[in-house]
Amino acid sequence: MPTHHHGRDRTRRRPLHRVALACAVTALLTALPACGADRAGDDGAAADGGRSRDAAAAAHRESAEGFTLVATGDILAHDSIIQQARRDAGGKGYDFRPMLAAAEPLVSAADLAVCHMETVYGADGGPFTGYPAFQTPPHVAEAIAATGYDSCSTASNHTLDAGPDGVRRTLDALDEAGVRHVGSARSAKEDAEPVLLDAGDAKVAQLAYTYGTNGIPVPDGKPWLVDLLDPRKVVADARAARKAGADVVVVSVHWGTEWQQEPDTDQLRLAKELTASRSDGRRDIDLILGTHNHVPQAYEKVNGTWVVYGLGDQVAGVMNDPRGSMGSAARFTFAPPRREGGEWRVRKADFTPFLMASEPRFRLVDLTGEEARGSGRPQYTAALNGIREAVLARGAADDGLTMTR
Repeated sequence: MPTHHHGRDRTRRRPLHRVALACAVTALLTALPACGADRAGDDGAAADGGRSRDAAAAAHRESAEGFTLVATGDILAHDSIIQQARRDAGGKGYDFRPMLAAAEPLVSAADLAVCHMETVYGADGGPFTGYPAFQTPPHVAEAIAATGYDSCSTASNHTLDAGPDGVRRTLDALDEAGVRHVGSARSAKEDAEPVLLDAGDAKVAQLAYTYGTNGIPVPDGKPWLVDLLDPRKVVADARAARKAGADVVVVSVHWGTEWQQEPDTDQLRLAKELTASRSDGRRDIDLILGTHNHVPQAYEKVNGTWVVYGLGDQVAGVMNDPRGSMGSAARFTFAPPRREGGEWRVRKADFTPFLMASEPRFRLVDLTGEEARGSGRPQYTAALNGIREAVLARGAADDGLTMTR
């Protein structure tokens, strides 16, 4: 499948001298078998060719680049968020970019960045609504692209808030902005096609599922509108993505119990089941990213695979529980396999705590940044400590997870 980077040149982060060296080595080694065949004309040529191919493959593995993946939590446009976007646009449309600006340095620096678009979009002229049946201004798609996101999961309990038209409008707007999407679809064909994304030298597949749709039934004959969370389907889709060429399979899941900081029993059970799945000795799923709970939840290695139970909210209005304004950005650095056909593995894992401040206006605050550190605001310190406690609650620090500084 074609991939899209909405104008960002991913190759610019690869050291040019390493690329040039790899190309030179590959060209040299590729030329050697042909010269040997001209001279020998016997089994020695085949042997030389085999050794050269092995050497070329080894040189490719040596020069292969790893990649960084950044993931953030729910974008949940309450009425207050919609009004802020209107004010930020000076009354001419809706501008969500100022709200997301604090995430841009982290997101745009990643080789691959994924968001979670929890709500569906309204028509161009509105009406736009917040809770309980969301219809978000489609302008948010432009802000998502401008912040640096490559793809968004769109399977949530609000995916069917505006029926099939809401799904179509959302995906059309993301397409127009150049952002890939997964978890809802406009047709059976679209739903069946794996979403493959370029990240360094890897092909990354993103899959997305939701536990339900707030009791709104999926229309008869259109099961492809939203992908519901069924572990058998998740594993089957992961294996299909691998066959389609994915080096790394990332699963985004909308799950868990709202406002519960501890992962619930279903989350724990599904995490164990999905991370235990193997094909030919290789894991089927390389990373699990959770959303929906509205509060930051723990990161944990399960069966050797990182699971983020809940990223918390990235964008949300003020709710009864102040934790609804808190979230973490997860960053995983993947290293290429040590052998041909081997697994890409997470070499480094870290997180950044964020707060959606509401005064003097709604905007994201990087709680590890200079603004937060120098503000002296006790709510920033309390939020940072609360997010860190939640993220590390299941021993992730022992597996190497660190907080950015």
